[in-house]
Amino acid sequence: MITLTNIEKVYQTKSIETVALQHVNLVVPKGEFLSIMGPSGCGKSTLLNIMGLLDVPTQGTVEIDGHPITSYKDKELAHIRNEKIGFVFQSYHLVNDLSVLDNVELPLLYRNGISASERTRRAKTALEKVGLSARTKHYPTQLSGGQRQRVAIARALIGQPQLILADEPTGNLDSVMGEEIMNILLDLNRVDGTTIVMVTHDENMAQKTERLVRFFDGQQVSDAKVFANLQQV
Repeated sequence: MITLTNIEKVYQTKSIETVALQHVNLVVPKGEFLSIMGPSGCGKSTLLNIMGLLDVPTQGTVEIDGHPITSYKDKELAHIRNEKIGFVFQSYHLVNDLSVLDNVELPLLYRNGISASERTRRAKTALEKVGLSARTKHYPTQLSGGQRQRVAIARALIGQPQLILADEPTGNLDSVMGEEIMNILLDLNRVDGTTIVMVTHDENMAQKTERLVRFFDGQQVSDAKVFANLQQV
């Protein structure tokens, strides 16, 4: 699904050079649920941005489905993001002036050949999958944090992506809501076969995934299957 080879990311100003990532080699097979952990500032979100084609590495190559995207233009990268990748953020990134249904429909506005009625149908299906069928006409400010995150997941799902990138999806939620959101992601992975890469600070959530990669100071320091899930197989 995604292959990162010798990835480095360096941010430079006139006086300071900051190394965000170095010597990162990572393969995420189709259908895997991978979690990434590490202290704040260790490069986790930078890595997710590179995997999601929102940022480019200073060095190294990114491959999607076996195709290097190094020479792709911005328009081509945007097409891949819209067709193949869904994003879920810690702070939801919903548009408060739009209804729940309209928020979920947004990604399909950038796809050609999809009618308004088809957008609405897909949005309702996605909301049903996350248990929010009764909230289509509500606005984000009328929802709880857990409900907002469900809307964000439905928005990520509407384009039927092969890959979901989730950046601290339970970070702003209490433990009960966090478990509910995690269970939705687990169902998407185990039932629908969606590949998921999740950045988290929560060890308990990471232990529910198939594989855990740890970062420190921009480098991979471990990469292992999660033992608890190996026992379930």
